[in-house]
Amino acid sequence: MQDRLGRGVLRRPRRVSVTGSDENEQALSTLMARYQAGEVEAFEELYRRTRALVQRYHRAFAADSAQALDLAQETYLQLHRSRRLYDPRLPLRPWLLAIARHVRLMAARTLRRRLSREVALGERDVEHTANLASLLDSAILTQALERIPERYREPVVLHHLFGLSFRDIAGMVGRSEGGARVRASRGMAALRQILGRSVKLPAAQKSDD
Repeated sequence: MQDRLGRGVLRRPRRVSVTGSDENEQALSTLMARYQAGEVEAFEELYRRTRALVQRYHRAFAADSAQALDLAQETYLQLHRSRRLYDPRLPLRPWLLAIARHVRLMAARTLRRRLSREVALGERDVEHTANLASLLDSAILTQALERIPERYREPVVLHHLFGLSFRDIAGMVGRSEGGARVRASRGMAALRQILGRSVKLPAAQKSDD
């Protein structure tokens, strides 16, 4: 898995902007550099500052809160395995969320393969069963997000909930910046249609919570 990560978005992250103060971004990058040098205490502090971000990302897509926590743990395991690939001169959060996305997609692929072997076609909708009240802060918003296609949901979550720029998102999902912007716009339009009112999303989460 480490080789696949290395050949993907993690090997050459672009210099991108991301919501959050420059001071905080620099602090995260410094912690990661210290962890690369072998300081276990640096990882503990890095985990404390970023765990809410990672868990919130996975709650936006996971079937329930327990699965989200499992995926968050796997994300930090992959961070450890891929730590030498990180360039401390670059922002950490887009790189970390790229790992989280990779973990999520691999887990979904594994689940689809298992269901194809074990579950009859008529029962395959269990893959999408979710405890909606546990995913995000707003149950109503969560239900609405569940109803829009994932290709639109992902840029909405990454941009409007986590504050990533469309340039960041484009690098993560393999689309152009304009394409990421269009998908987010269509996702927001779908949310407005579902909710029947103006959509007001929660503020992007700070990574040191």
